[in-house]
Amino acid sequence: MSWMKALASAYQTACERYPDEKLMLVSDIDGTIVDMQFLVKSVLQAYDQAHSTSLFTRLALSDIAVHENHVERLLEHLEIPTADRRKVMDWYLDQRWRDSVILESHRAFPGVLPVIRWFQLQPNTTVGLLTGRPESLRAVTLKSLNNIGDVHNVVFDDDVLIMNPGQWDQDVERVKVNGLRRFREMGFHVFAVIDNEPHILETLSEEAANEDTLLIHADTVFESNRSSMPSTAVSGRDYVLTELVAREDALPEQVQLVWHGVNDPANLQEFIASGVLWAEIDVRADPSGELILRHDSLVTTPALPGEEWLIYEEAMVELVRAGVGIKLDIKGGTEVLDRVLQSVRSLKLPDERLWFNGELRRIGEEDFRRIREAHPSAIVQCPIGWLNPLLVAAPEEARRILELLAEWGVSRFSVDWKHANARAMHRQLAGWGYEVNYYGIIDLEGFLEAVVLLPSSVTSDFNFPQWNYYGRGSGQNADGVAAERVQRKASE
Repeated sequence: MSWMKALASAYQTACERYPDEKLMLVSDIDGTIVDMQFLVKSVLQAYDQAHSTSLFTRLALSDIAVHENHVERLLEHLEIPTADRRKVMDWYLDQRWRDSVILESHRAFPGVLPVIRWFQLQPNTTVGLLTGRPESLRAVTLKSLNNIGDVHNVVFDDDVLIMNPGQWDQDVERVKVNGLRRFREMGFHVFAVIDNEPHILETLSEEAANEDTLLIHADTVFESNRSSMPSTAVSGRDYVLTELVAREDALPEQVQLVWHGVNDPANLQEFIASGVLWAEIDVRADPSGELILRHDSLVTTPALPGEEWLIYEEAMVELVRAGVGIKLDIKGGTEVLDRVLQSVRSLKLPDERLWFNGELRRIGEEDFRRIREAHPSAIVQCPIGWLNPLLVAAPEEARRILELLAEWGVSRFSVDWKHANARAMHRQLAGWGYEVNYYGIIDLEGFLEAVVLLPSSVTSDFNFPQWNYYGRGSGQNADGVAAERVQRKASE
């Protein structure tokens, strides 16, 4: 069993055995949450800048396979001249725990913050920190951790951070044991402890056995001998949310889930069988004027031999019969919108089952106002990737534009998950009180990372074999899933 699955099992067991107790996951910081390779690289390259040298210009993270307390071994491996090593080490030891270095160089291991976020979302569950760092670093430690946790909506609280009352490396084993006991005195049942040092886990093994606590080894870079690790501990390196969240019923209920691109017969059937509540369909007119479901224009992306798409009216009958919510992505401009509004009116669909999406280059102010007038309680959405530069450089101007769009009737703004600034955009918009939809999510890991941020909604292909979902995508650019299904049809 992987370490993430073992952690999930330990948490489920704790929920069942201790339903009335406060539950806690306890984690170390350095080498467990924070990847110390970044700190080592940052400080060594800062040496070059400060001393006008080029000893570490080509230093890569993959070169750093030593613990942060043994950088002299790295210098030897890199064949740094003996005359320079002492100066480098003096600089490194003086700089590495300065406030500015901690704030600038600390980075989290991939996946660890979404895992922490998931636990922080669970009822009656807390993530506590137990570190050998001295108390003198409390303020900067919290600031650093909350800086890197910010875009993941992870918050670390001072009340559940236990640090070393002594100096560096002083009685760390005792600090860890006493810290675990202190958390229990605070009323928490600690169901698991994560640490990267095998000898620390060995020190905690008796306490863990007495209290039904799983010991987990973060197999990153560590000082102590692996052989000292207790046999009951589980070990792993990659924080994988898909192994931790193995069931759909563990998802936050307040996030609306949307099946992307229900544009062909097979995808429609996959969606209806899934239990997902919202279907997104891309509506445009074909050359004859008939409304069809297709992501791309037939002008820019001609139909491939054997390509299937759905007739709009036929798909609407199926979706209405299924009792689901319908997200209508208007791909064809005002004329298509007119016909869609007329169709929806004739079907007498309540606003609670309607969702309209359109890009500004296709539908404008008058169109959005007409949608809102016709459907006062429906979701009306607009993608805003184009607004990102303003959100970064001129946020107040971006906010003024959002206020204008809201005045037109737009109630939700859509952000591409693949955008490098997607999480920051969401945080900014949510801070201003706007609803946010994530789209462009193609795999389960990204889907879970998006969902735990608690946007208003997440639009995804739902191609998640792990959960027996086999979404086929919207057929964008007539490649990927679309091309695969055409090839499959041709080979039958």
